[in-house]
Amino acid sequence: MADGDHVPVLLEEAVAALAIRPDGTYVDATFGRGGHSRAILAQLAPAGRLFAFDRDPAAAASARFIDDPRFAFGACWFSELARVLAARGVERIDGALLDLGISSPQIDDPARGFSFRADGPLDMRMDPTRGESAAAFLARATTRELAEVIRDYGEERFAQSIAGAIVAARAVAPVVATRQLAAIVAKAVGARPRGDRSQDPATRTFQALRIFINRELQELALTLPAIVPMLATHGRLAVISFHSLEDRIVKRFFSAASQPFGGDPRLARLPIRTAALPPAPLNLVGRAVRPTEREIAANPRARSATLRVAERTPDPLPEGFGAAPRR
Repeated sequence: MADGDHVPVLLEEAVAALAIRPDGTYVDATFGRGGHSRAILAQLAPAGRLFAFDRDPAAAASARFIDDPRFAFGACWFSELARVLAARGVERIDGALLDLGISSPQIDDPARGFSFRADGPLDMRMDPTRGESAAAFLARATTRELAEVIRDYGEERFAQSIAGAIVAARAVAPVVATRQLAAIVAKAVGARPRGDRSQDPATRTFQALRIFINRELQELALTLPAIVPMLATHGRLAVISFHSLEDRIVKRFFSAASQPFGGDPRLARLPIRTAALPPAPLNLVGRAVRPTEREIAANPRARSATLRVAERTPDPLPEGFGAAPRR
């Protein structure tokens, strides 16, 4: 099965950023429909290995179409990666790619509930076998909980009004469908001005619920420090993010892990010899990479993508390394 309608974002740039060794061992932590995995396999020699992972059952179905002895797929969440790799006897990898966010097939399938462009059940789970659906959360959450989720994960300034409207609506009938929720949000926001007039009023609320339901930011914050100890010297970690909340976590983690004082400005000002500081486990590789105008024209969903890359140094990990970054 090919990628179908899913166009991998920053495909060439992300694969190039891994600086692939033909006989190396690599991880595609977000298989999706396999676009990045196929590009990595194309650069691997017979001795190379690629482990791909995804929590979406549809991705697992797509992975079955790759018949390659160098390739193995596993269904797991980000935070389970290190454990699953260890169970497979993998102690060191030469690179890992995380393509965050949501794929086009997920958005375009009304049954998944990620989009309000077509009506469907309010599920929003990337792994429909685990956790509660968006509809279940909307049914039980207090006004305060709803407002906090919509504000914190959607960066929505009308979060309080939207939360109140959802609670009022569910008192009349359960909120269980995508277009039903979109209509509630549109009515709550009304004609109040927004920064982006081209954006549907419900966009930020849907983003917030999806991120919350799937624990996307928590999973990312747990995974970054867990992958670094597995990287071989000069191994690369490449992360593609699609909104500011994700990118902030990646940027802060890479910045702290690439400085001998862990990015703590208080330590940076102390009269300590550089040689006495704990070594930095990562080196930043270049600047953040964003899609070209040509790619955005061909794939408008690439517009918000940001690729950041870091490389493992030969230095040992400093004591205490691995704490999740603060948002």
